[in-house]
Amino acid sequence: MTLLTEARNASLSDLRDVLLEQHARKLDVVAPARKLRFRDGKLLLSGLDPIFDTDGVTDVNGTYRPTEVFDEGLATKLGIPLAYVRRLRLERPDLYDANANGWLRGANRFNPGTQQVETLGEADKRSFLVRAFRGDDGQHIGVARALLSDRYAVMDNLDALTASLDGVRQAGVHVEIDGCDLTDRRMYVRVKAPAVRALAPALLAGYRSPFTGQTGADNPTVFAGFVMSNSETGDGSWSITPRLIVEVCTNGMTIQKDAMRAIHLGGKMDEGIRWTKDTIDKQLALVTARARDAVATFLDVDYMTKVIRDMEAKAGKPIEDVEDVKVIAKKLAFDQETQDNIFNMFVKGGQITAGGVMQAVTAAARVTKDADKAADIEAASLKALELAFAL
Repeated sequence: MTLLTEARNASLSDLRDVLLEQHARKLDVVAPARKLRFRDGKLLLSGLDPIFDTDGVTDVNGTYRPTEVFDEGLATKLGIPLAYVRRLRLERPDLYDANANGWLRGANRFNPGTQQVETLGEADKRSFLVRAFRGDDGQHIGVARALLSDRYAVMDNLDALTASLDGVRQAGVHVEIDGCDLTDRRMYVRVKAPAVRALAPALLAGYRSPFTGQTGADNPTVFAGFVMSNSETGDGSWSITPRLIVEVCTNGMTIQKDAMRAIHLGGKMDEGIRWTKDTIDKQLALVTARARDAVATFLDVDYMTKVIRDMEAKAGKPIEDVEDVKVIAKKLAFDQETQDNIFNMFVKGGQITAGGVMQAVTAAARVTKDADKAADIEAASLKALELAFAL
């Protein structure tokens, strides 16, 4: 498919263009398990009624190539170990088909001794929400994005983005978009408020940006901001998380404990029934209101000053042995590449303190190409500070 499904450090305009194209190809199908079938590792939908909406009539039947996120949902719903599903995907697509079809559709066997058909396994009686993208011109193989519970209340990225930015506008605070990411799992929009700033000389004492060479002593400015995030495929909830941005290096630290979230779990969606526009509008109005309240809370000098002072109380503790940085990175359960990046950024940053460890983690997030991984790394920055302070 030519459809873009990922973006890293994109502009708001570029992200919106991708989301509009995705929106035009989206298919949401609530289907009973017996109508899901796999062949050659691909999902086949057949015998399902077309979708009737304002765009016309859409035939949902066809072939869809599962993503990693879909395979994760399949493993969870069927109680199959994910590592096993991934191995079958790579090495034995025939066994992938047999496992998925057997658990979903049930299986029978003719017994020549009794001359009767025996049931080896009953068909799964549940229904599932399949989120997919249509193929080019509706003819080519599409993408099976996620296999979700039929209780999953959909909040599309485009709607979440529009509603969130409307809340920001209503709050009346001037902001800038600091970069956008899109993956099969989540959308991330980083927002910065240049006018909401504070000085953090103790936090940045001795720090040198590994990217620009500028020092925290020369410019100890920190900006307020937040990250708006959403998942269309069951990987978490819509959320707004406060974020501080260090001017000398543009590293960001997310304050996870203060994040505002809304879980995607609504009333049961009956087969063939879609949410009304009124229901969706009410949900999005709540997102707008929460975004407005989040801006008022997080883009505030008093709030960010308190967060900075809490950090500064721990950031100045010296790191006696630089090898401790490797121990901290390992405790955070990062892979070896990330651990190495954190250590290298710590050395380049020159801030041999607990605060320097935190800065190294946020710097490592910036050089990580995988947006989901980068978000996870940045989210661990304050935990890294806590671990370093506890040494």
